[in-house]
Amino acid sequence: MDMSGEERIAAPREAVWAALNDPEILKACIPGCQSLTMKSPTELEATVKIKIGPVSATFNGEVTLSNLNPPESYTISGEGKGGIAGFAKGGADVRLTEDGGETILAYDVKAQIGGKLAQLGSRLIDSTSKKLAAQFFSDLGAKLNGGAV
Repeated sequence: MDMSGEERIAAPREAVWAALNDPEILKACIPGCQSLTMKSPTELEATVKIKIGPVSATFNGEVTLSNLNPPESYTISGEGKGGIAGFAKGGADVRLTEDGGETILAYDVKAQIGGKLAQLGSRLIDSTSKKLAAQFFSDLGAKLNGGAV
């Protein structure tokens, strides 16, 4: 699965960068995130519960940040195992561009799934992924503007 897009966030680039590297903010914004622990400045552990069509699973995984170029860009990659539901692994290149007092966050995602999830069909996976991404960016924008998520 490949997905790319741009989101306009009503906050300065440095604030967006800080939020994208804050485990408490990420935990609040990632749909279904049950735990997110920073093991080092570039390594995180996460537990995320998601439902895609008829399949509901809890994924335990590790995330690594690389190609760090603060506050402009980084690469995030990870792998999660969801037991019988399968696995998901992949990465995203994230770029932040200043636009006045706002930030344009551009992303390119490449992911692979296996197990029961892979049997659901690409249309369902793609539409659910886009919905989860939209929820994340909506929550991130709200959090950066002082709202509760």
